[in-house]
Amino acid sequence: MADQAVANPNSASRSASGPQGSAPRKMTLGARLIQAGIINEAQLDLALRQHRRSGKLLGEVLMELGFVTSDVITRLMATDAKAQVVDISSAVIDEDVINLVSYDTAKRYNLIPLSIENNVLTTALSDAFNVVAIDHLERETGFAIDVVTAPAEAITDAVERHYARGRSIEDTIDLIMTDGTLPSEDDAAQESPLVRLVDQIIALGIKRGATDIHIEPDEKIIRVRMRLDGVMRQQILIPKPIQSALTARVKLLAGLNITEKRIPQDGRIRFLFGQSEVDLRVSTLPINTGESLVLRILDRSGINLELPLLGFSGDDTKRIQRNLDKPYGMILVTGPTGSGKTTTLYAGLGLINSADRSVFTLEDPIEYSLRGIRQTQVKPEVGMDFASGLRALLRQDPDVILIGEIRDLETAQLAARAALTGHLVLSTLHTNDAVGVIPRLIDMGVDRYMLPASLQSIVAQRLVRKICDDCKTPAEVPAEAIESLGMTALVPDNPQFFKGAGCDKCNNSGYRGRQVIYEILNISERMHAPIIEGAPSAEIRRIAREMGMLSMLHDGFKKACAGVTTVEEVLRVVR
Repeated sequence: MADQAVANPNSASRSASGPQGSAPRKMTLGARLIQAGIINEAQLDLALRQHRRSGKLLGEVLMELGFVTSDVITRLMATDAKAQVVDISSAVIDEDVINLVSYDTAKRYNLIPLSIENNVLTTALSDAFNVVAIDHLERETGFAIDVVTAPAEAITDAVERHYARGRSIEDTIDLIMTDGTLPSEDDAAQESPLVRLVDQIIALGIKRGATDIHIEPDEKIIRVRMRLDGVMRQQILIPKPIQSALTARVKLLAGLNITEKRIPQDGRIRFLFGQSEVDLRVSTLPINTGESLVLRILDRSGINLELPLLGFSGDDTKRIQRNLDKPYGMILVTGPTGSGKTTTLYAGLGLINSADRSVFTLEDPIEYSLRGIRQTQVKPEVGMDFASGLRALLRQDPDVILIGEIRDLETAQLAARAALTGHLVLSTLHTNDAVGVIPRLIDMGVDRYMLPASLQSIVAQRLVRKICDDCKTPAEVPAEAIESLGMTALVPDNPQFFKGAGCDKCNNSGYRGRQVIYEILNISERMHAPIIEGAPSAEIRRIAREMGMLSMLHDGFKKACAGVTTVEEVLRVVR
């Protein structure tokens, strides 16, 4: 069978088949994936045909088609490999051994050489069955390869530690500054400590769970700050002489024009971190001290696309599901920039059966690729803005349309009309609360009479930091503070509030991770007349509360009572 050869892809390399005498595999890779319920027969058949056409490994083809992830393949194959598992977290590796393998090879295939004996190079790979990596290593070094395995993250850390000739970013900076020749823009394209410095900065941001990395040139220094759980924190200070080469390296990775320093530029980096590919959106802006760089980290492995994991209750998840099951209407998610609106919309799309419905998105930019959904990137520079893109998209026979953001009257009117003519429309808007959507759309120019019929539901949300589980400790909350919030009736008997004391896991902030606090406004018939007649927002809010809507502050306080976050954090975000 075609997948039999692939199921044991390293049969040509004696070293990758595990210890001598180990039993051959009894089941092909495709059969094992089907047995585990990860793929079905139709998916395997398509992958096998693509495998025969391309000559690629079956595992590679399955990942390219989006049927499995690399982690799934690794877990299945690790059992069969029977390779020795080693602890390399504190391994001391001879520099002569490290020099046998280039940094580019080690990073690309996530491997690190450990020792050499009798012309056999023992190498740790996170995927012991990666025949491409083993073949490349044999050609590069000229030695036979003995494969052992270690966790992907441990190998990534070991590669940065040993190839950077130091244990920290500061060591790499010292190496650059004491090298005798300061780096230039020409160093941005070749292997050098400067290249490793940029990799280390990006890797640090990913490891710490940052959403954004800011590289900010000052008059005498370069500051690297990162947004961790929504709060900016300074991480690194870099000497000014490195600025030009550092900026050029980031722009080169992002596919930008290195010589153009007068205008803003936008690009994208695909960064290999362990076994995961992490996308970074890069923005440059000329300022009086150089070019400011902001790298937005779009880590697919770290995104939760399930509403309960984002912080929505079971009852509200069911309520949102019922709204998404309706054939038409407009569902809007509102909040400030960085409040997780797009993630909530993506999670909502995950509740829609895209096999039975035609689902399209119109985004700027496309942050995450969604399987089974047709996504379109807005390109205003060629006349493809949200309005023109939506008009074209409506000719594609859609059932469900996700519009990244409603920014202007034309887009708002087209979205409302689409919702009235048998389409389910999902989008975002910038308002302070759910009720604020109605006057915002009217201010944009949408006719009042269209809103009650087209608007179905509005979700307003913010992100609050979660208390770190590793340093969680009881805390006292003054009764006056609770009373001033009007939340006394919500306090349970013998309440126990918590806070984070601060530890290494949370960078001594007391918080780690974030969760939404939200309010959901479902447009009911009671609201139709007040909306059309121009009733004030307070009247709409009063009706919504009579019908059971809880405010964001209310939801945040409930989460504080449950030990998820703190009262102070809720107040910081909501007020």
